[in-house]
Amino acid sequence: MDIADLSNLVELHGKAIYGFCHKLVKNKNDTDDLYQETFLKAMEICHKIDRDNNPKGFLISIAIGIWKNKRRKYARRQRIAPIQEFNEDVNYEYIFKDKSTLEDMVISNELRVMIQTAADKLSNKLRIPLYMYYTAEMSIQEIASALKIPQGTVKSRLYKARKALKNILEVEVSKYEKF
Repeated sequence: MDIADLSNLVELHGKAIYGFCHKLVKNKNDTDDLYQETFLKAMEICHKIDRDNNPKGFLISIAIGIWKNKRRKYARRQRIAPIQEFNEDVNYEYIFKDKSTLEDMVISNELRVMIQTAADKLSNKLRIPLYMYYTAEMSIQEIASALKIPQGTVKSRLYKARKALKNILEVEVSKYEKF
């Protein structure tokens, strides 16, 4: 594979990979950095990418590797010299299609936040395949290939993730029903 083929991959899978990166880091600046580093790394090793053998999964596995390395590096630095991180409230514009009232928009946004918060509580073993399946719209076979695990393990982790999300969301909904 050459650089021109990689450019075609960016056009084909760029949005899915960007969305997946955003689910991992949850910050626009860090998402942009991870996305860019993923494709820089892909340029370095473009000779290893097989266009016919799940290239989107290969690119996502590169993003996961970079993300894990950054987390390890950050954790090590925090042990050596802890610092406090400044968190900005990022205002994202969400487009609600087919919503006729402000109330529908608010409820939809609240549900999205509730589901995202519940997903964030999952372990990486469950959260990453869940994001790959729903955010990057990868098949079970593609996820198994990217994570280098059997398809049955992917199915099991997706099942466990859905079950855990259901339990978390039931607890959250029951809190609202008390009011």
